[in-house]
Amino acid sequence: MTEPIIEMKNIEKHFGAVIALGGVSFDVCPGEVHCLLGDNGAGKSTFIKTMAGVHKPTSGTILFEGREMNFESPRDAMAAGIATVYQDLAMIPLMSVTRNFWMGNEPLKKVGPFRFFDFEKANAVTMKEMARMGINLREPSQAVGTLSGGERQTVAIARAVYFGAKVLILDEPTSALGVRQTSNVLATIDKVRKQGIAVVFITHNVRHALAVGDRFTVLNRGRTLGTAVRGEITPEELQDMMAGGQELATLEGSLGGTV
Repeated sequence: MTEPIIEMKNIEKHFGAVIALGGVSFDVCPGEVHCLLGDNGAGKSTFIKTMAGVHKPTSGTILFEGREMNFESPRDAMAAGIATVYQDLAMIPLMSVTRNFWMGNEPLKKVGPFRFFDFEKANAVTMKEMARMGINLREPSQAVGTLSGGERQTVAIARAVYFGAKVLILDEPTSALGVRQTSNVLATIDKVRKQGIAVVFITHNVRHALAVGDRFTVLNRGRTLGTAVRGEITPEELQDMMAGGQELATLEGSLGGTV
């Protein structure tokens, strides 16, 4: 395995008296999908927001490309090459795919003293990048709201990749999708990995993780329960780690096998 592009070492995050993260370590390598699994309340969101510069860790070290980083804001993390696609996607449904793709990075052309949005370039790049991810748009001017949930996820992923993401963090990208849309998003994740980009895939769905993951780390109550490599853990074992299998087995025994 190559050297990790980002390493999170013994990350703690406290909100007053509440310990959201209790010493979590995690790393991801270029061209790898490292899945971060855990049930609701496990600390997944707090952890990725720390990686993405939204939260400053209370203690611990973040290394990016071998250098210690102290992100002051998400903009710092983005400038380093860490892009995050959240569940809400931060898109405007009534605006075109092109406008959403280029939001905040609009290409401009100069006509005399004036600058205008370069629609020709923007439309061509949008169509090309979406096609690379397996989505053939009818036209780039169609509203994002007319796309399926999976296609909207792909717009967000394609946008992050085009603008230079070295690490792509995906926050539950398949949680609200149907079977076909989920398959499309997982195929997109595989395409991103093959471009040499490091992918952090946050999910609570073991099947989705095993479909594309190279490594799997399970979070529970702000702590890691361990990291497994693809082929060295069964779906049942991974599910048990997530669901507190030991606790369930103890309860089942105490109730005479009725759980």
